[in-house]
Amino acid sequence: MSSREKLRASLSHKSGPVPMDFGGTAVTGIHCSVIAGLRDHYGLDKRPVKVIEPYQMLGEVDDELKDVLGIDVEGVFPKNTMFGFPMDENWKEWKTPWGQDVLVSGSFNIDMEGGDVLIYPEGDMDAPASGRMPESGYFFDTIVRQPPIDDDNLNPQDNLEEFTPVDEETLDYIERACRAAQATGRGIIANFGGTAFGDIALVPAPFLKAPKGIRDVTEWYMSTVIRQDYIHQVFEKQAEIAVANLAKIHARVGDIPDAVFICGTDFGTQDSQFCSTDAFSELYAPYYRKVNDWIHTHTGWKTFKHSCGAVEPFMPHFINAGFDIINPVQCSAAGMDPKKLKDNYGDRLTFWGGGVDTQKTLPFDTPDDVHREVAERLEIFSENGGFVFDAIHNVQAATPVENLAALFETVREFRS
Repeated sequence: MSSREKLRASLSHKSGPVPMDFGGTAVTGIHCSVIAGLRDHYGLDKRPVKVIEPYQMLGEVDDELKDVLGIDVEGVFPKNTMFGFPMDENWKEWKTPWGQDVLVSGSFNIDMEGGDVLIYPEGDMDAPASGRMPESGYFFDTIVRQPPIDDDNLNPQDNLEEFTPVDEETLDYIERACRAAQATGRGIIANFGGTAFGDIALVPAPFLKAPKGIRDVTEWYMSTVIRQDYIHQVFEKQAEIAVANLAKIHARVGDIPDAVFICGTDFGTQDSQFCSTDAFSELYAPYYRKVNDWIHTHTGWKTFKHSCGAVEPFMPHFINAGFDIINPVQCSAAGMDPKKLKDNYGDRLTFWGGGVDTQKTLPFDTPDDVHREVAERLEIFSENGGFVFDAIHNVQAATPVENLAALFETVREFRS
């Protein structure tokens, strides 16, 4: 089977070789420092790694490395990064605080504050910085730029500034990116943007020079309780714009994508949930359903929902809202036993992730420990399809390369 055939079969819950994704999305990636380590480990040419997602400093898993590792998924990313500038072809070198030479976009403009690195929205250094990498850090944190809130004059349009009708330039970019991904022969997951309802990474809008509305993380979470009418107005208009944009995108690319990234809103903590399932059904589900129903009616795409944490109680609600895929499958969180998840929901949800714990096992245990955990997850999740192998969220900096090598070798053995 080709890589694309493997992905499509698994998404259709058919038995077969397990497809693998590393690098297809901003939540299934690998830190740029680890990409360099993998290239060294497998004897590939030494060269600066391209940073394709600067917010988390994720590196490009290029075709050469994908072939070595046996990766089956190609990602189509939004035109602009989390900091609002495009991943243009004007790559330039930058030495990171940990001493790695990488390639970054020509619009990746930074300044130093003490030992911290500041980055700017749209690369405009005349605007206030919107991200900070601490001196000892490996990725950026959002700088919250919350204007004073006047509850008597809140305008939902302020939280809709980033949700606009897709323009021809962006449609051209999306079509080129999808056709380039198609040419690789891999399965395709695309993120077109605009469908992430209340994703807390996006609410502060690090991509906007002067965001208005409710942009503080704490204030936003409180608003989901005390300002629900306001949130509904934001989500309702956002969904309307999103569906209109998806119609234009589908007219350009058809069913080239196999899956589309819809939303990264997290509903789980390590031990519990951010809100009740009733709150999910009232505040979020109607808008997810509107987007997912349009997709399932008009396209062949499968829909991808990211949510970290202890989200087992939400699984039936994710299904009812129209999602086909759940990621990252955080088996280390409370109630997220892999066997129970597969038994209870594996016929209706594809588990994209869950292959190894990235909080403990992969970064801190031994290669033998990694082998055992990966082999166990493959046995559990692969039965009757509905599984795309990936780690639980992105592979973080300082992850031992020998542990990753054990991971890839175990997947290779299982698929042989």
